[in-house]
Amino acid sequence: MPNKNVIIKQLGTMPYLQVYQAMHDFTKQRNNQTLDEIWLVEHSPVFTQGKVGKPEHLLIKTDIPVVQTDRGGQITYHAPGQQIMYILFDLKRRKMSIRDVVNYLENSVIQTLKHYEITAYSKQDAPGVYINQQKICSLGLHIKHGCTLHGLALNIDMDLTPFNYINPCGYAGLQMTQMKHYIAEIDRQEINQLLTDHFINQLPNY
Repeated sequence: MPNKNVIIKQLGTMPYLQVYQAMHDFTKQRNNQTLDEIWLVEHSPVFTQGKVGKPEHLLIKTDIPVVQTDRGGQITYHAPGQQIMYILFDLKRRKMSIRDVVNYLENSVIQTLKHYEITAYSKQDAPGVYINQQKICSLGLHIKHGCTLHGLALNIDMDLTPFNYINPCGYAGLQMTQMKHYIAEIDRQEINQLLTDHFINQLPNY
């Protein structure tokens, strides 16, 4: 199993704001010796709006909370059955660019899906991962003091209905999909292992 000086934490299901605060606390307190971390987590139902997000992309108001955040991108939806992978990495130390991080995240999902014989791809002008023009994974990042916060959200086995209440990631009419539509047996532990392994394997050493 790849290490490359990365700590992986399984957080289970946690409220969005609690993890959001924890990410910022970790980044504020870290120093040059702090190892990079990957947090695997699921959130209770929540819409999150990017820092330049436009309110008109919320089409229908519901009892699902809408949380303003400092990641890039527009509005998206999180709920149980969606695997979130937050990456807390020191880009300067690893000599990585933001573009590198986006590529590594997208490739980790594409390679994970390939394992299940699902053909997926990324788009240069619309970050994320797609299958047949439907989006299966969303990305959002924030850089603070040369370190990354946030990461990716991969739809695995969830209720996709609330995506109809928004323009996902700011794209009107964008259809969302999930792994459940393509494979009969869902092994979350295996998916998490593949996702983290494929991401870490791409990392430069330091």
